[in-house]
Amino acid sequence: MKTLVRPPVIARALVLIALLAVPLVVEDQYIRHTLVVAMLYAIVAANWDVTLGFAGIFNFGHLAFFALGAYSAGMLTKKFGFPTWTGIPFAALVATIASLIVCLPVLRLKGIYVVLVTYAFSQLCYQVILNQTEYTGGTFGLVLVPPLEVFGYSFRSAGNIPYYYLALALLVVSTVYLHFVIRSNLGRSIIALRDNEAYAISRGVALARQRFLTFGASAIFTGAAGGLYAQYLRTASPDMFGFAFVTFTLAMLLLGGIGTMWGPIIGAFVFTFISEAMIDLKEWRWLIIGTLIVVVLRFFPAGLLSLVEQIGERLGRRLQPAAPVPAPERPGSG
Repeated sequence: MKTLVRPPVIARALVLIALLAVPLVVEDQYIRHTLVVAMLYAIVAANWDVTLGFAGIFNFGHLAFFALGAYSAGMLTKKFGFPTWTGIPFAALVATIASLIVCLPVLRLKGIYVVLVTYAFSQLCYQVILNQTEYTGGTFGLVLVPPLEVFGYSFRSAGNIPYYYLALALLVVSTVYLHFVIRSNLGRSIIALRDNEAYAISRGVALARQRFLTFGASAIFTGAAGGLYAQYLRTASPDMFGFAFVTFTLAMLLLGGIGTMWGPIIGAFVFTFISEAMIDLKEWRWLIIGTLIVVVLRFFPAGLLSLVEQIGERLGRRLQPAAPVPAPERPGSG
């Protein structure tokens, strides 16, 4: 009997093929730009879900890792003259170090205290950025960040298509990375701590060690996305440390589904395109988007991913071959 490929796998392959084909069939640079931004937001949201969704840690300093990645890549290449290709790896390194630093005071804290400490760290970084005007640009932000170049090839050529494929590659690698992290011993242990901390600790799970590793694991690609963000838009803004950006990304998580692999990615794409489509409505768009999120969560508490899974299950049942009907027994047989 042939092994049937599950519809979700087929759907993921089709989505990837469609994203690969976009620059070949879509000439509108604005659509490609929106997709690049959506992919970077998807990386940030999916990695935040490691601490917030899978580990149950209310880490409200996660967006600071993204902002620090952007600023570190910008300063390294603009202020210190390093090759532009070093910006993204350096951004990932800085974000990871920052995550380990902020994790130290929250190793054994819970609930609102974790929120306060992590958000305070974000605001501390914000004040440092504002005060170090010579390096960061202060309230004006860091502007005219050098665009990415590799062996003399500028990623701004061909209508920024190289940036598009780089963002897509980073999203794919980040998703594969998260897939293995969540299914590793680390992933199973943090889920156990989230569901029943006392029982997990009694079974030998080290709370402080696992939380330390979780923060570090969630910051690597978040920082890398920040570095790419700065080199793509050629700017890093202090607004990236603000609470508005935190709620913006949190809305993506809620819309897509917290504690899932694909929910934050779906939420990031949907939220980014909806907000861009209603940009002419100015302040009214946030009221409309907020209402849409409430409606979605009312009917689909697990987020849009649960709706996608329901559709996939129905399609899967239709694609399954019908079971053979047994022939009726003849009278008097047996």
